[in-house]
Amino acid sequence: MSDKTAPPQSDKTRRGFVKTAGMAAAAGASIGFPSVTFGAPNDKKLKIGVVGTGGRGGGAMLNALAADDNIELWAAGDLYLAEAEKKLAMVRKSPIAKDKLAEGLDGRVFSGIDSYKQVIDSGVDVILLTTPPAFRPTHFKAAVDAGIHAFVEKPCATDIAGVKDFLATSKIAAEKGLSVLCGFCYRYSEQGRALFERIHDGAIGDIVSIHSIYNAGPVKAMPDPSSRPDGMSDTEWQIANWYNFTWLSGDGIVEQGCHNVDRVAWAFQDAKPVAAFGTGGRTRQNNQGNIYDHFSITYEYANNATAHVEWRQYLDSYNFTGDTIYGTRGIAKFGTSSAEILGENAWNWRKPRTPKSMYDLEHEEFFAAIRSGERKDDAEWIGNSTTLAILGRTACYSGKRITWDDMWAAEQKLVPDNIDIKGDLPIRPLRVPGVPETQDTIFPEDTQKA
Repeated sequence: MSDKTAPPQSDKTRRGFVKTAGMAAAAGASIGFPSVTFGAPNDKKLKIGVVGTGGRGGGAMLNALAADDNIELWAAGDLYLAEAEKKLAMVRKSPIAKDKLAEGLDGRVFSGIDSYKQVIDSGVDVILLTTPPAFRPTHFKAAVDAGIHAFVEKPCATDIAGVKDFLATSKIAAEKGLSVLCGFCYRYSEQGRALFERIHDGAIGDIVSIHSIYNAGPVKAMPDPSSRPDGMSDTEWQIANWYNFTWLSGDGIVEQGCHNVDRVAWAFQDAKPVAAFGTGGRTRQNNQGNIYDHFSITYEYANNATAHVEWRQYLDSYNFTGDTIYGTRGIAKFGTSSAEILGENAWNWRKPRTPKSMYDLEHEEFFAAIRSGERKDDAEWIGNSTTLAILGRTACYSGKRITWDDMWAAEQKLVPDNIDIKGDLPIRPLRVPGVPETQDTIFPEDTQKA
């Protein structure tokens, strides 16, 4: 894709695409280990590296180690050495990691803002990219340039410039035959696959509307400025509290609520919406943080279909995550451990006797693809869903109705070109709709009129 054009849609039919993808996933899951790598017979022990050893970093390490019998955890990197060592100590206690920790691993635990380079240079075959998402495009490019298969945690970027960089790199990954696994894990859930296959086969008719909810409690609240260690730079202070700054996390709708946005995209088979509008803000003070704690977004699709995504993080409040998809012939409901269809094609998902975690499934299929030489590529889909979330966030920040085309054409770049861990970095104000000086993206006035 050209940097000047939106992520392309497949020229296959929607139904054909879904069936083909489903068959490919099933075939990948059935491949034995070890088999072949890069399409040539190879019983090589694959070396795994992880960059970013926070919550998802630890989980991804265990998922990867459980996915293949002939792999080893080879290297790890984090901004802070103590954090990396703490997470490795946790991994070591897991029976999953038994006999899968490489000899000399302790000598390949790296720290600092450039630790990703050391992990890559250590000789890994597969890398898990689980840092704050602002770093994802840079780390992904470095991994692909080095010829390394990559697990890319969601989202792939925090701004449009980052998505374009990510998708440009994904082309290089394709040319090199490298597999790319996406962290939008619900597309690997057993109930999700069963439900969405039926939706795409017409079980509820044409989609009219979607109502998607993610009600949760606060995550990583911003500490009081007085707790900032003496001598800590602006940049390090923000990275240490990354979730609370839009340039680092993308805000909650892009970092967390993107799962709901991705399921909307999945329901519409990754067709692009016409436009989005919405509202959001903060109900509780968050010290120096500049993210919202609630969003309500409406996405407009072709044929007058709409999707409504609600996300919020409140203390001591009702929490719920799920989707209701209204069609011309029925209603589909998705939950984190349930799925059903109401109407003429009524159906209810029954949990298997031995259910599989979606986190384990995605890594099993990832390593199966690497072994078989049948390349796995989630890049276009993660780029599309990340853009969809950024579109919703920007519409709420600005108070505008923004078209997909205008969003993709916008010069939106939040992440600094050079991140100096010891440098000054002023904190942007909380975005206020209708207040231009707080905004990060400018759109042509003639596209914003009612």
